[in-house]
Amino acid sequence: MTYDMKKTRPKAVLVGVPLNGTNDADNESSLAELGRLVSTLGFDVFSTLSQKRPSHAGGTVLGDGKLMELAKLTGGTGIVEVVTFRKKSKAAEKNAEALKEDETEDEDEEIENIDGSMNETKNANSDDGDTPKVLAEVVVFDCDLTPSQLANIKSATGVEVLDRTGVIVEIFSRHAKTREAKLQVEIARLKYLAPRVRATGGGDDRMGTAGETSLELDKRKIRDRVAELKRELVSIQKEDTGRRHKRASEPCVALVGYTNAGKSSLMRALTGSDVLVEDKLFATLDTTVRALHPESKPRILVSDTVGFIKKLPHDLVASFRSTLEEAANSSLLLFVVDASDVTFRAQLEVTKTVLQEIGVDGIPSLLILNKSDRLSELEISALKTEFPDAISMSAQNPQDVARMHETIVGHFEVDMLEEEIYVPYMAQGVIGEMRAQMRVLSERYEHEGVYFLVRSKTAALQKIKGILNPSEKVQEVEED
Repeated sequence: MTYDMKKTRPKAVLVGVPLNGTNDADNESSLAELGRLVSTLGFDVFSTLSQKRPSHAGGTVLGDGKLMELAKLTGGTGIVEVVTFRKKSKAAEKNAEALKEDETEDEDEEIENIDGSMNETKNANSDDGDTPKVLAEVVVFDCDLTPSQLANIKSATGVEVLDRTGVIVEIFSRHAKTREAKLQVEIARLKYLAPRVRATGGGDDRMGTAGETSLELDKRKIRDRVAELKRELVSIQKEDTGRRHKRASEPCVALVGYTNAGKSSLMRALTGSDVLVEDKLFATLDTTVRALHPESKPRILVSDTVGFIKKLPHDLVASFRSTLEEAANSSLLLFVVDASDVTFRAQLEVTKTVLQEIGVDGIPSLLILNKSDRLSELEISALKTEFPDAISMSAQNPQDVARMHETIVGHFEVDMLEEEIYVPYMAQGVIGEMRAQMRVLSERYEHEGVYFLVRSKTAALQKIKGILNPSEKVQEVEED
């Protein structure tokens, strides 16, 4: 699928296929999110269609009437062309049966075709006065489609067809920047394409080694490539694991949440870094780690992680498991939500569910109601009642960011001890290490040394005392 995005943004039709029992609000919300995904990919939403179905089975997912309605928007015939293979597969036979089932279901549901008849079909390009002057160039379904369904719908509509997973995989592929992210996305993309080889044009009669058909050869190439990518990914992840171990002694805050909730904006505000900030879904795919600014003592690290989304493909979740280890190794999780989005509660649940799936659980957390500048005072008050422990803020407001900075530092100082330490002038290097590991509240200079009032973790205090009084350290070891 290639389009010249410089000349025009191709037009897309969004198709929702909610299952029976799905309410209209959830379907509209899901389609709106799909629209943002499609826009991020570079398309303009031309129209939307929906049809409730008992399942996503069948040759085209849709009924004949709705398929014809869709074809009218793309200039297609609305009829699935039967492709004849030299050897008919069992899958093809099942597909033919599914198409017959669709026709039966349509008669039961009394879904009319474009011309109002029950059984007749009509070319969507006929000049009946209702054919749109501008036609859509791509159809995007808000569900996963099987390879045969993709091929059948493409045949009926005459344009490219994507499903929700295909859109997300393509966005990830475009936005990956680091080598690790590119490898992870490529693995997920190949796993997505593997069962769709025949639907995208494979399956001719070329023969490979050991009598392999073209389809088998293509699938073997994909398997070999995935194995190669996984080996390279393991090598890179070993280096990343080493870097994480080096940072293990430093407290770390992980920003987690739905895509486009404002995590990167908050990251930039808290760390003063040049993290990419765009009003797009999945603008950030690579985990970024920066120090909290102004820098605290001890230093606190902040990590920005990949965003989550409903119906996130499992292969992508698995691929980004190592990237999300920053969240698993953090000391504090900040669940960032876009408080101005009416669906943020459902988005928060999606984030928590995905984190639990990858083993991130039991870590202290705070809920951040971001973008509160877009809310009225009444709305903010209602949210405070509903979420009394949450922090309402805007990453664009310096005062809010300063308060957030204080909250983070305060969290890590809760279990710190205040103590006065005397450091002789002759104890070289100790003062520098103290300033790096502790928060110095005050210092008093005397004739032979300095008295420091510090706030510190117990381990850091014991380490400094051991350096200043080696005999005490030896005695503690013997007592242990």
